[in-house]
Amino acid sequence: MKPDIHPKYQPVVFQDLSSDFAFLTRSTMSSKETVKWTDGEEYPLVKIDISSHSHPFYTGKQKVVDSGGRVDKFRRRYAK
Repeated sequence: MKPDIHPKYQPVVFQDLSSDFAFLTRSTMSSKETVKWTDGEEYPLVKIDISSHSHPFYTGKQKVVDSGGRVDKFRRRYAK
């Protein structure tokens, strides 16, 4: 195998912005932001919109988000 062609695989903290849930795992993603974890170490912080803690499939709670009136725009376009 060629040396130094693979991305760095390291511990990373992912934080769900909608539910303020965070978990530590290993990933090739990196970030300039860091966070101090419960073990006292600092890890790169990657912010995500949806995780298993906030996704409707896992929580059983459906959230309806209509950003920018997409449904109304669709109905107007295809109402002809």
